[in-house]
Amino acid sequence: MAQVGIIMGSKSDLPIMQEAAQVLDELNVSYEINVVSAHRTPEWMFEYAKNAHERGIQVIIAGAGGAAHLPGMTASITPLPVIGVPIKSSNSIDGWDSVLSILQMPGGIPVATVALNGAKNAGILAASILGASDKNIRQSIIDYKEGLKAKVMESNKEVSK
Repeated sequence: MAQVGIIMGSKSDLPIMQEAAQVLDELNVSYEINVVSAHRTPEWMFEYAKNAHERGIQVIIAGAGGAAHLPGMTASITPLPVIGVPIKSSNSIDGWDSVLSILQMPGGIPVATVALNGAKNAGILAASILGASDKNIRQSIIDYKEGLKAKVMESNKEVSK
């Protein structure tokens, strides 16, 4: 059963959103991926957001470009935490429209927002949320961060005199 739902407004968002899936694989967190457009399939978005928790989803990562309503509209319907990934798309204003659409949510409808095209961090954040109550996932996060530290220390050895 999937623990994280990864949704995106368009198939063209997949190369970015795949980074969330890859890091969740690395952290041994189960997930599902779906295209759910807030504008083109609002009924499907509503159904997905309203019922995700009943299917075992515990966190939703929602990526969208342009007007980027998917994360906020999902958050308005679901009881789950939503992490928004603004995507620099072909119809965006250098990505700023997506960032601001996701970042500037009204009070009562929070969306955790990562950097433009930051799906990898969204995956890590989703795993961290799950890790607060799951010791195995928490250990995966600890190990992941130790790996980052090791890479930096190795780089330092290569460049320092």
